[in-house]
Amino acid sequence: MAKLYFILFLFSGLFLLSQKRDSATLISEVKIDVYKKPTTFIVSTKSVSVVSENLLNQNTPERLLESLNQIAGARMEERSPGSYRISLRGSTLRSPFGVRNVKVYLDDFILSDVSGNTYFNLISPELIDRMEIYKGPESGDYGAVTGGTVLLQTKKSDNVSANLSVGSYGTFNQSFTFSKHLKKHFVEVFQNYYQTDSYREQSKVQRKQIFVKDNFQYSEKAILKGMMLYSDLDYQTPGGLTWEQMQFNRKQARPTTPALPGAKEQDAGIRNKMILAGLSHEFNINPNFSHFILVQGSYVDFENPFITNFENRFEKNFSVRTHLNYEKNWEKISLAYRFGFEGGINDILIKNYDNNTGIEGNPQNFDKIKNTSGFYFLSQKLNVNENLFTDLSISLNSNSYEWERFYPRSENGAVKFKNQWLPNFGVTYLLAKGFSVRGKIGKGNSAPTNEEIRSSNQEFNQNLIPEYGWNKEIGIRKQFGNSIFVEGSYFDFRMKDAIVRRQNEAGQEYFVNSGETVQKGVEVVLESQNFNIKNNIFSNFKFKFSGSFYQFTFQNYRQVDQDFSGNDLTGVPKTTINSLLNFTFFKKLYVDYSHFYTSKVPLNDANSVWSVSSFVGNIQFRFPVNFKKTRLNLSFQIQNLYNTDYVLGFDINAFGNRYYNPAAKRSFIFGVKVVF
Repeated sequence: MAKLYFILFLFSGLFLLSQKRDSATLISEVKIDVYKKPTTFIVSTKSVSVVSENLLNQNTPERLLESLNQIAGARMEERSPGSYRISLRGSTLRSPFGVRNVKVYLDDFILSDVSGNTYFNLISPELIDRMEIYKGPESGDYGAVTGGTVLLQTKKSDNVSANLSVGSYGTFNQSFTFSKHLKKHFVEVFQNYYQTDSYREQSKVQRKQIFVKDNFQYSEKAILKGMMLYSDLDYQTPGGLTWEQMQFNRKQARPTTPALPGAKEQDAGIRNKMILAGLSHEFNINPNFSHFILVQGSYVDFENPFITNFENRFEKNFSVRTHLNYEKNWEKISLAYRFGFEGGINDILIKNYDNNTGIEGNPQNFDKIKNTSGFYFLSQKLNVNENLFTDLSISLNSNSYEWERFYPRSENGAVKFKNQWLPNFGVTYLLAKGFSVRGKIGKGNSAPTNEEIRSSNQEFNQNLIPEYGWNKEIGIRKQFGNSIFVEGSYFDFRMKDAIVRRQNEAGQEYFVNSGETVQKGVEVVLESQNFNIKNNIFSNFKFKFSGSFYQFTFQNYRQVDQDFSGNDLTGVPKTTINSLLNFTFFKKLYVDYSHFYTSKVPLNDANSVWSVSSFVGNIQFRFPVNFKKTRLNLSFQIQNLYNTDYVLGFDINAFGNRYYNPAAKRSFIFGVKVVF
């Protein structure tokens, strides 16, 4: 099937290159934001990918997985519905769930907490209008992180719409969006309700969300923005299975054993409520100077009945970001500087009880953690004669935490990590219009998050230290006429003191520093514009191919009496190849045909257990129906078109060989979106 698919693609591509091309904006001319440092994609020094409307259309109502996984170097995994993690060049080593070592922003605001953890699953895909994904350290503007940075953007144009979709396994989704310019204001109100029974036992999901923002342009020189996000997520966790259990019954939750109860018996799951609110202000002092500041706070009520305990967590976050900007343009040179600070405080109260079949029992441990982090940053952007583009930055990063156990005994401590200077330098040279080469070198550092300092084994790991490393990469971007865009990148990232997840016999995780890793890889993208075929039956066609080819290994890594040096990095596939074909028939019927190939994955540090490779296809049909003042967008999705047995997210280094979280078989979603 895969060979036939590629032959058809090549045949179609050769035929379409001879057809008349449309006049849409060149892919290389797409503008990227780089957090208020806008530039054109073709000359950007960053290793960046843009997730635009066409890719976002591929998502199910529940998740952003389909669009993210079309990006070379990015990988979103689903351990169970509602439980996701994001890998940018292999950064899921330390994520049993959630998103760590990847910084996430929502418009002007910071979605990641002060310790570096992000509840990405609280965000509805329909809220997001665009994404920018930065792979590798971007320590100048974004601080201490080694995985990468994700910028989520909400609506910027007028839109009033309502959406309803239903599907397999009791899936139901409803949302409403109102965004409109009202004199000096741009207001957006978004509401979403989602639920599903899901494929496996003990894997129901329910999410409720409200988002409100107001961008107030109160003068020609200044804009004040306010935002409030409330999300209520409740999902069950079926737990990992052994290979034998998965072959016997893919739908079952983790079963009971003589030593421990099962996931269903303990009503294992996550109940997470979060409210995030903030204000930002941008002021153009004069044509050369501007100033930006934001303040925000959030509160999280997190509840996790698990196999061995029932955890309640209450989190309070406060963050601030500010920077002064200078920009000057001459005839052939433009220069920009930015000096700023971002930091915050994170207070967490954690209470663990016995789990009596989903009900709090006797207390086990009560703890507090206070995490403080921040970084000063200075960056420079230089453009010489519209040919040479440089981006130079440096940041000074600090991180510390205090911990206290006040039940069943009293003890406390404090840890301050060594301050880190993190430089970053990138250069791009435009050889010709639509043809650029670039180089980049930068240092990244990532301190352990609160969930790693005090993980589910309920012990404080004061010996855990930040991971850090240097990344070097080169890349090329080439636009062929007005039709095809090609990008290739090679990177070499050397990590020291990498943080890796372990599991004990009860299934509780803990984390260790695993020596060094060598992460080398090639990422490629081949993408077309929308070809206008000038045919009433087969009207338009476009395609996107992406691939990641990695050689990630451990170096100088010993565990007790075993030497794992030279082993492949746990949880990282060597090869992923993704594609998306967009067809238009009769000028109104849109067909999106996507594929995801993932090679086998090492599931433990010893490389003694590997997954099998997978090849998964999806297809979607979209059809607009226009009325006088409204439009109905009808859609029908078939997920896992070939009914493949596969796993979307593994539990790496799992005790008892419980590595596997089976993904759903073939499923269907029908949706209706009304645009007013």
